[in-house]
Amino acid sequence: MSARPHQISSIDQLEALYLPAPVAASTTKVARAMTPDYRRLIEASPFAALATVGPEGIDCSPRGDQAGFVRIHDDTTLMMPDRRGNNRIDSLRNIVRDPRCAFLFLIPGSGTTMRVNGRAHLSIDPALLESFAVDDKAPRSVIVLEIDELYFQCARAIIRSELWNPARHVDPASLPTPGQILAGMTGNQVGGEAYDKAWPERAKATMW
Repeated sequence: MSARPHQISSIDQLEALYLPAPVAASTTKVARAMTPDYRRLIEASPFAALATVGPEGIDCSPRGDQAGFVRIHDDTTLMMPDRRGNNRIDSLRNIVRDPRCAFLFLIPGSGTTMRVNGRAHLSIDPALLESFAVDDKAPRSVIVLEIDELYFQCARAIIRSELWNPARHVDPASLPTPGQILAGMTGNQVGGEAYDKAWPERAKATMW
């Protein structure tokens, strides 16, 4: 396949475009094991994006719970409970077949985000599952991530997006609802107004 016009096709070309080279602050922040400061960031986060890769490609899934929901088992191991969802298990399928995995933690009100790259496996150890139970409901599995590297990300993306600025929040009424999206994709065979009306109680009953 021939290169597309204006396509970067080599690392040398890419690095030449992004000069000057990273300063010390961009490289010395990388740790191979947990530090006290990085522990505080992870424990403060109620939300993480979970990135995985598998034979069909990559996947990125939102994961959220009470702050500190990702457990720091030791200085090189994180544990994330797999709470109830839609049972597509896209991320979990990937982890079973390819251990490469990453977490991106966000902290409401803070511009600093936290990145962790590593290799994961799924545990169904009964005692471990029970240790993550909420309202007597344990997760079906726990993602155990062995850390390769972890580091903070600067605040530019959060600042540019004004993510935590209430004045920039989007009115949900201006967006298509899940029921509307499903109805539009299935010729009204799935979803619709009834789906949206039932969702709050369904979510409440199946949160854990």
